[in-house]
Amino acid sequence: MKSIYLTLTCLFIGFCASAQVLPTFQLGIKAGANFSKFDTENTFSSDNRTGFYGGLWARVGAAGIYFQPELYVSGKKTNLISDATGAVNQVRFTSLDVPLLIGTKFGAAGVGLRINTGPMFSLILDENQSLGQATGNVFQGNFKDQAFAWQFGAGLDIKKLSIDARYELGLSKLNKDGYPPTKLNLFTIGLGYRIL
Repeated sequence: MKSIYLTLTCLFIGFCASAQVLPTFQLGIKAGANFSKFDTENTFSSDNRTGFYGGLWARVGAAGIYFQPELYVSGKKTNLISDATGAVNQVRFTSLDVPLLIGTKFGAAGVGLRINTGPMFSLILDENQSLGQATGNVFQGNFKDQAFAWQFGAGLDIKKLSIDARYELGLSKLNKDGYPPTKLNLFTIGLGYRIL
């Protein structure tokens, strides 16, 4: 009887290990909320506001390591408060975000825990209210229309559903030279569904 249990245990461990080693491709959709905050020096302070994001993700991996590119539209909001006058201005803009993540996954039988990190490229899409126009009343900066950031995150997969939480650290200045450096930091949570 013990040999049967031992054999079944070895088969189960072998199946789980081979499932992590074999190459896989997944494709899904995802949506969630983001919480934006500007990081600057002695010009204005920033309050977190809730925005949204939604789009597609893909995952290619083998041997427990995966590459996960994503493409989604993100609506970002924050309040800027002038340090000099106390004036408050709401900043809203829409961007196309492209995270390129590397990660690892632990688990078996359709349930797994993921950790990931990687760069994120962002292009502002909302031409009617650019970041520079939105912040013009508080801070007379000359803002760019693209940004570069680094994401750190974790996720949980349960069958075809996934839950993700990430922190996005702004690395590039959003404004051009001649103004105090201003970067955008985000915290995001999301719910995904695997379609392939």
